[in-house]
Amino acid sequence: MKRLSFAKYHGTGNDFILIDNRQTDHLFSTETINKMCHRRFGIGADGLMLLNRKDGYDFEMVYYNADGREGTMCGNGGRCMVAFAHRLGIVEKDARFAAIDGEHVAEVIGLSGNQVRVKLKLKDVDDIQIQPDYYFLDTGSPHYVTFVNDVENLDVYNEGRKIRYHDRFAPAGTNVNFVEIFNTHLFVRTYERGVEDETYSCGTGIVASALATALKTGADVDSYEIKTRGGELKVYFNKQGEAFRDIWLEGPVVCVFNGEIGI
Repeated sequence: MKRLSFAKYHGTGNDFILIDNRQTDHLFSTETINKMCHRRFGIGADGLMLLNRKDGYDFEMVYYNADGREGTMCGNGGRCMVAFAHRLGIVEKDARFAAIDGEHVAEVIGLSGNQVRVKLKLKDVDDIQIQPDYYFLDTGSPHYVTFVNDVENLDVYNEGRKIRYHDRFAPAGTNVNFVEIFNTHLFVRTYERGVEDETYSCGTGIVASALATALKTGADVDSYEIKTRGGELKVYFNKQGEAFRDIWLEGPVVCVFNGEIGI
């Protein structure tokens, strides 16, 4: 059995196992990742990320969902990875890294104890499907966004699961976001594929919800403050018709603990 060092981070309750993979080039099986992320028999996390070497970049982020399969872009995961790279001395204030959906840049804009504030730029969004009862868009991961009243008491697990597995989104499925609007503040709850449950926060889902709200309301705004079950985030954007540029996700990141696990 090998001993593996790791760090546990969370971004507004969206938690991850982070591994510095620059010297070791670990390859993990789907089963091993799933066990490590298990909340009863492992470390417990929504996903696992590897910080790899990458020519021309500060690092490469490789993200796996809790089910052990490689995932699409993770916004909160990206922010956590930047905080991890900052702690390792790889980056100071500005970061440039590669992810599954291409290049990202980020800024470390605050540090207090074990908490870092990170602002992450996401890809431009051009193709948004606008339907009578939902919006569908890709912010690095695919997201279904619908607007509801009393999101606090919504059965997100069962309602989200129905949509995640609906035939219209087969075979890959989709993440599902339920949004309640309070002027320039939103409350968002998300069912995440790959985790197959509600998560306390979903970065790319928060961004998708903000962009869909801007289209739905037609309000002349360039940012939203967003409440999740795990904390507060902010999304900035430049709206150009039904397309969006200069999209940033900002919020806190916390190093929960460091440890070792036998694998």
